[in-house]
Amino acid sequence: MTASSPSDRRTAADFLELLRAGHIQVLGRLTGASNTTLYCEVSSGLDSAACVYKPVAGERPLWDFPDGTLAGREVAAHAVSEALGWAVVPPTVYRDGPHGPGMVQLWTEPDPAVDLIALARDLDHPGLRRMAVFDAVINNSDRKIGHLLPVPDGHLYGCDHGVAFAEDYKLRTVLWQWAGESLPEGALERLNSLLTLLTTPHSDLARTLEQHLTGPERYATRRRVEVLCEHDLHPYPSPDWPAVPWPPI
Repeated sequence: MTASSPSDRRTAADFLELLRAGHIQVLGRLTGASNTTLYCEVSSGLDSAACVYKPVAGERPLWDFPDGTLAGREVAAHAVSEALGWAVVPPTVYRDGPHGPGMVQLWTEPDPAVDLIALARDLDHPGLRRMAVFDAVINNSDRKIGHLLPVPDGHLYGCDHGVAFAEDYKLRTVLWQWAGESLPEGALERLNSLLTLLTTPHSDLARTLEQHLTGPERYATRRRVEVLCEHDLHPYPSPDWPAVPWPPI
């Protein structure tokens, strides 16, 4: 069984197909997660990979998100990540599994040589800054240090996007170091392209979001992108919502 690595010649499309169609075998449970999170192998013929499976049946009810929607929000986050072209979220699909429907995501092993606390404070890491913009788009309310997945080739992934896309502004993150500063180079162009896809009824992105988000949530997502494009600035924390998740790690 393999996880994603720089030497792996399979593409994101290859992994998505494997995640969608492969057989899932549960190998263990990640006990530190608040919702049921299972470490699995997904295989098809001689092809296999490690993955994370989060069944809807294992989601704990939350006061501020509709029941049974967290897995779909993770898939919506992947769709936005792909539309931006930044690959913030590892390949992710929504499918049936051993414990019912849920989210299945490629397991991405972080580089153990990277100090995550130091990384989270980095002012100059381009991937980290793009992630901050991505989190503003999806209204991520739980960007913890432990959700950063730097891989050995230098790319930075992020995980655990189930509590995102709320209609109300709930951005809660450890990445506030650029608040009020201009967006990074190239971000405005990507955001404008994203806005086009969000407003194109039959785009792949629009169809995915329709499957997993409510109409008001989709409208709020579009408005967040419009505001980012209009002001070309990283957002500030809300005075009515905790700025940093707890625990931050």
